[in-house]
Amino acid sequence: MSQHTQPLTLRPTGPGYDDELAGFQTGFAQHPAVVFGAASADDVIAAVRYAADAGLPVGVQATGHGLPGGSEGGVLITTRRMDGVRVDPVARTVRVQAGVRWAQVVAAAEPYGLAPLNGSSPGVGAVSYTLSGGLGILAREFGYAADHVRSLDVVTADGRLRRVTRESEPDLHWALLGAGHSFGVVTELEIDLVPVRTLYGGSLAFDGREVDPTGLLRACEEWTRTVPDGLTSSFAAVPYPDVPALPPHLRGRYVLSVRVAYTGADGDQVVAPLRKSGPLLADSLREMPYAESHTIHSDPPEPHAYYGDSAVLSELEVARVGEVLALVGPDAPGMCVVQVNHLGGALAKSAPNSVPYREGRFLVRLLAVGDRATARTRLDPAFALLAPVTLGRALNFAFGAGDRTEGLYDAQTRKRLAGLKSVYDPANLFRRNYGPTAAC
Repeated sequence: MSQHTQPLTLRPTGPGYDDELAGFQTGFAQHPAVVFGAASADDVIAAVRYAADAGLPVGVQATGHGLPGGSEGGVLITTRRMDGVRVDPVARTVRVQAGVRWAQVVAAAEPYGLAPLNGSSPGVGAVSYTLSGGLGILAREFGYAADHVRSLDVVTADGRLRRVTRESEPDLHWALLGAGHSFGVVTELEIDLVPVRTLYGGSLAFDGREVDPTGLLRACEEWTRTVPDGLTSSFAAVPYPDVPALPPHLRGRYVLSVRVAYTGADGDQVVAPLRKSGPLLADSLREMPYAESHTIHSDPPEPHAYYGDSAVLSELEVARVGEVLALVGPDAPGMCVVQVNHLGGALAKSAPNSVPYREGRFLVRLLAVGDRATARTRLDPAFALLAPVTLGRALNFAFGAGDRTEGLYDAQTRKRLAGLKSVYDPANLFRRNYGPTAAC
C-alpha cells in the first residue's frame, strides 16, 4: 500500500457532498451516508474495508450515466479522479482506470491508428460500460467490449486488490465481464484495441410525418438481411420538441434515422437501397476518422433526466415494433426515443464471460425524458407489446429501473452468477448497482 491510504471522505452535512454526487443523470438523487472520492486503488481498498466493517452497501459511480435509481444511506465510491490511460501500440492494448471516459481512450489510441470498442457517447465511463457488456459502434464486426478484456484490477468484498485474468481466476473473470459492479470495484482494465483508423459512417434522416415509420423500419429490417456481418446499424425515432436550443431543421420534427458504421470499402454501395426509402432530411454518411465516430449518433452531451429499458428480441416483428412506434410517437405525452439495434455478426459468437442473449437478432431500446411516473406510463405498455418475442434485457440500457433485475440474465447465467456471488460477496456488499445477488 502507498502512503496515501485515506480517500476524500464526504458526508451529507459537509461541503462538497452535492457536487461530488452530480452526474449525467439528473432524474433522481442518491443520498449515501458516506461518499469516498477515490483517486487510487488504495483509496478504493480503504472505502471497501470501511463499508464491510460497518455493514453498509456499496455503490460505484464514474459518470452517472447508468444509475439504477435513487438511494438512501450506504457508501458510494466515486471514481472520476482515477483517469489514467496508457496505450501499448505494439500489443494493441490500453489500460484504463475506473473514471476514464471513452473520449480519452479514443484520443489516446488515435495516433497509433488504433481504436477502442467504445459506444456512441464519448462521455460514458469506459469501465462501467465494459463490465456491463459494451455494445459498441463497430459491435457486429468485433463483438462486445467485454469480449476483449485481458485483465481486470478489482477490489473484492474482502478488501483485496486482485489482478484477474482468464488464466488466474477464470470464474471471477467470467462473472465480472457481464455483471456490472456486482462482484467488486474494478480500478483498472486492460482491453484490446483494434486497427481502425477510419470508417464509413453517419446517418440518413427522414421526416416521420412524411415517411411512414413502420414502412421505413420494414425496409431497414429487410436491408439488414443483406448486409455484411461487419456492418453495424441502428434505426431511431426521435420526436424533437420545438425549442430554440435545437437546430432549425430538427425543431418540432419527428425524425427517423438510420445510423451506420462500417470499415468496408463499399459503404456507399451497401447503403444505396436505404437512400431510396423516401425524401431525406439529412445525409451525413461519409468516410471519417474514427475520432469523429461519436457524430454518427450525436448523443446529447448535457446532463438531463431520463428513464429507459431495453428488450433483446429473438426476431424483429416489424408490425409489433410498429405498434410501439405508434404508442410512444410524437403524439404521445412526453418525449420518448426509440432505437432498434441490429445484433448478430460477432455479437453472436460465444465468449468466456457472462454477457447473455447472444442469440438475439435485434435490441429495442426505449428512453423516456422526464419524470419517472410519466415515463413508466409509456415504457411499460410498450415493452408489454414486445414481450412475446423478448429474450431478456440489456444491462447497459436499464436506466432508472430501480431494483428490477428480472430478465437481465438467462436462467443458466443467473444461476452461475448467484453461485459465484455467494463465494466472492456472500454478504452482498456490492448491491447499489445493477446485477445479481446470492439469492437471485
